[in-house]
Amino acid sequence: MTNEVTVPLLPCASIDDIEAFYGVLGFRTTYKQRKPNACVAVQREDLHLQFFEIAGFDPEQSYGSCLVITADIEGLHRAFAAGMRAAYGKVLVSGTPRMTRPRARKNADGLGGFSVIDPGGNWIRVFRDAATAPVPAATPAGRLAKALANAVVQADSRGSVGQAVRILDSALARPQADDDPVEQVEVLVYRAELAMVLHDPKTAAEMLARAQSVTLTEDESERAAPALDNAAELAAAPR
Repeated sequence: MTNEVTVPLLPCASIDDIEAFYGVLGFRTTYKQRKPNACVAVQREDLHLQFFEIAGFDPEQSYGSCLVITADIEGLHRAFAAGMRAAYGKVLVSGTPRMTRPRARKNADGLGGFSVIDPGGNWIRVFRDAATAPVPAATPAGRLAKALANAVVQADSRGSVGQAVRILDSALARPQADDDPVEQVEVLVYRAELAMVLHDPKTAAEMLARAQSVTLTEDESERAAPALDNAAELAAAPR
């Protein structure tokens, strides 16, 4: 048989909150009912999701999750980010709901990915289709790059933000003369993002200031451009 479709069915506390949030991300509602059981179905192109409401459900305790495999994680992230900026004035990086940025995942053979954590606490994990990936990302060689890769696994994949913070703080506490300046910027900006997840704007501002103070050559500035763009967005985001 061919053309089968699998649709995740995920829990939430409110189908209205779910419907509104996914509307922001460019989904349309394809079905909704209140009785006998509250549920809603949303669709964005070939991406289908369904949700069922549980009275008293705590999103922070949710184990709901699904994978989305796509050839264009960057395009999907840009579309989701544009929707968030239009609705909320910023990309949501803290609280529930929120969204991480596309990053290479050490625990996914170096393929890029990002996660959307929706109002139900469900993790929608977007990964690049391995069949369309040109070349897998090289294994990080530098001390700081390795720390960053490990922190991304903990925070962006497992949701263990505290463990990721400990990894990065340990690396930043032991600067070495041969540290790559670009890796230093990337670690500082990611640490700032995690501080915002933890509702710690003071540390976020400190990390962003440190990232801006790193001296970069023209070539290094080009390599660090994605992290610097992220830093600018984090600094401009309403707190």
